[in-house]
Amino acid sequence: MPKPSRTMLFTAIWLFCILQAAPTLGQAPAAAEDLRQFKIPETDEGLPGSGPIRRYQWFRELWEQRRSEWSTRVETDQHAIVFLGDSITQGWGNDFKGRFPGLKAANRGISGDTTRGMLIRLEEDVLALNPAGLILLAGTNDLEEGATPEVIAGNIELILSELKRHNPQMPIILCRVFPSSAEKKRPREQIQAVNKLYAEAIRDNPQVTMLDTWTLFANAEGDAKMEEFPDLLHPNDLGYAKWAASLRPLLATAGFIETEADQQSPEAGFEPLFNGKDLSGWGFRPTSKEDIAARNRWQASDPDAAEWPIITEATNLDGRQVTDDGRFLAKSGRLVVTTPSEGRRIQQLWTQQEFDTDFVLKLEFRATPNADSGIFIRGTQLQCRDYALAGPYKALQNYKPQDWNEIIVTVKGNVARATCNGELLEEALTIPPSGPIGLEGDRGQVEYRRIRIEVLP
Repeated sequence: MPKPSRTMLFTAIWLFCILQAAPTLGQAPAAAEDLRQFKIPETDEGLPGSGPIRRYQWFRELWEQRRSEWSTRVETDQHAIVFLGDSITQGWGNDFKGRFPGLKAANRGISGDTTRGMLIRLEEDVLALNPAGLILLAGTNDLEEGATPEVIAGNIELILSELKRHNPQMPIILCRVFPSSAEKKRPREQIQAVNKLYAEAIRDNPQVTMLDTWTLFANAEGDAKMEEFPDLLHPNDLGYAKWAASLRPLLATAGFIETEADQQSPEAGFEPLFNGKDLSGWGFRPTSKEDIAARNRWQASDPDAAEWPIITEATNLDGRQVTDDGRFLAKSGRLVVTTPSEGRRIQQLWTQQEFDTDFVLKLEFRATPNADSGIFIRGTQLQCRDYALAGPYKALQNYKPQDWNEIIVTVKGNVARATCNGELLEEALTIPPSGPIGLEGDRGQVEYRRIRIEVLP
């Protein structure tokens, strides 16, 4: 008999732990009649959605046990942030590994579940809780069962539609399907096809924010990394830590965590460019002829090019906390460039003040995985991104993914020197003799705080 592989052993241990823990959710074991209430339908007839519904004996038992016990917590879990998914979500446990202190969260993951299974149980397991928000990761098990990307995305659309019908104001974070491996019947091409359809499904839907958890975890070949996914399917503690870090900025923007205002105390000689409360001092400027020409060339050469709205009139945002489209907002001491529902949208926010003398600009930023933004120095862009994934400064040793990083820009004459956490970004960036400070949005979410400037003599 062949020797079991490391992957097979890890999967077996994972499944054993889940089955052992299933009856222990802080409640007494469910009675037999309670379990029957949550029995998986014997046939697909009359059920919503399409595609596979698992009916293996171990899955039946787990499905019935977890759902029955959740039914005893409906009142306790009212208005929680609900995590909906399969074994990867179930793997958070009920305490979410202590990664979200102070957050009222409810785990509604069932190992082995498919998107259709989640759709079937959505009303009782999720909507009955009147959730304040929802985090959804789904689709990998559908692929193993042979479902097409179109079927999987169709079920996700139905889930999102039901969530919107229940509460159109509830923030939803849709995680891209994690990378896995062809040997797990989850080839990267299929996962990428699913993720592309997910992005299309939420286009122009501001209720849903897509989180790029595929790029976060994929290796150079587009598969899961053994050091984070030992069985090429389920994350270990390192993987969960990265997932948690990627979620925190979005949870903060939704107002679920980090609700206390950041305290800004500029050093002597520095003046704040952002007051931490609203967008006073900032606004939109008409799109330049050069940018319009670049936009037209880009969109003509690439059918998937990012959206790039043209601004025809200057707009003063004094006293405003958020722009009309919600792209730029002031919240708890942070100036947030939110994730566009189109996937990518190039927009620029500018200071009303222009600077024609030497100065030092300091600020801190935090980016979601693979996010792309920019800082304009008198009109010249310094790339500000999730450098570890989006570049261009991938060799930085001090960069902290999905955490706060400090950028310092020193301007002397027509040259700017820029560092990130003390590491050099640009030694001599050529800039115009005069101009404003700007922030750009492209893809993903980027937050800025403690934006301040010292005018040099």
